[in-house]
Amino acid sequence: MPADGRGFVSAPTVQAGTASLPAAVRRDAAPVGDHPRRRALRTHLGTVAGVAILAVLLWRMGTGVFLEGLRRIDAPTLLAALGIGLVTTVFSAWRWALVARGLRIRLPLGPAVADYYRALFLNAALPGGVLGDVHRAVRHGRSAGDLGRGVRAVVLERAAGQLALIGVGVVVLLTMESPVLAGTRHLAPLVGMAVLGALAVVLALRMNRAPSCKGRAAAGALRATLREAREGLLSRRNLPGVAVSSVVVLAGHLAMFVLAARVAGSGASVAVLTPLAVLALLAMGLPLNVGGWGPREGVTAWAFGAAGLGAGTGLGVAVVYGVLSLVASLPGVAVLVVRWCEGLRGRSAPHRAPDGHYPRSPPGAVTVSDVSSEKHAPKESARLASSSFPFSAEPSEGRPMTPESV
Repeated sequence: MPADGRGFVSAPTVQAGTASLPAAVRRDAAPVGDHPRRRALRTHLGTVAGVAILAVLLWRMGTGVFLEGLRRIDAPTLLAALGIGLVTTVFSAWRWALVARGLRIRLPLGPAVADYYRALFLNAALPGGVLGDVHRAVRHGRSAGDLGRGVRAVVLERAAGQLALIGVGVVVLLTMESPVLAGTRHLAPLVGMAVLGALAVVLALRMNRAPSCKGRAAAGALRATLREAREGLLSRRNLPGVAVSSVVVLAGHLAMFVLAARVAGSGASVAVLTPLAVLALLAMGLPLNVGGWGPREGVTAWAFGAAGLGAGTGLGVAVVYGVLSLVASLPGVAVLVVRWCEGLRGRSAPHRAPDGHYPRSPPGAVTVSDVSSEKHAPKESARLASSSFPFSAEPSEGRPMTPESV
């Protein structure tokens, strides 16, 4: 694989089909034991679960809450959502570029922002909520010439955002008043002890087990994964940027939730809304949604009801938040259209040499001018070619073709 002096992977022209990639890249990109039918089944189950949650909410609360939330959205709210979305998308793309640099893949910030907008729109418009990230990972990996490394860059970037959400969420839910404050304080020590016990059991089993070929291979793969995670997220060069970008992105999501609460008519303070927003964001990470819809609405309705703010208000807040998130991702539509037009022009335009001139045809090749000059020439060659076939399709001497003539 070509690389420059600093070890960065260059970006050769890669065919669109997976079969044209090197075998090592295809093996690296394909998850072990993850059959396409299993992935499709998980996606369909998540979509069905999300639809079921929305159906139950509509059945219990009616459609009035949805329509009221949509009616309250106005033009200033949409502009504010676009502004918040711009900040969160730019910082998310910056985090992605940092992680890719840690994995020695070039990713300029401008294309990263465009690809991130497109992924956000596809996540919001398609079932499952992750298809945009999958497309972003595969496209970047193929353009960089290393599909597996491109996929891992996106996985690590998304993992950084989830770790930031979990870390901040644990602190918020343990310190701020919320419907789950008492339960969180009771469960936190138990969860910590369970995690430590599981780590102790795993270490004991590894120390007492005789090494084998498969064990050494798995250990090598685990060490390689941890090394890439350390280089992409925890290195001295990347950690400050990844941490700052993750905090800014999380703050943008919280600001979007507060904006949705104000639009939906909730007058609760930011201190009251913050733990409720954390619960909603954690619910959005569950793979049981339809473009992000489903668990977010159910958890938000329950949290607002438990906090004494009204389950209907919570459902309205979740609906407005979903609409504002979709609006914030709409620049991804422009990216899709521009890339589609560029693809059409790239397929129709002739290839140019690096010096800007069209390449000359090799000796003996048929050019466009040759074809056009022979357009009105006598069709002698065509007649000779037709007479060379054993079964002619033209009648002989004006008589119809019969089996005897054939």
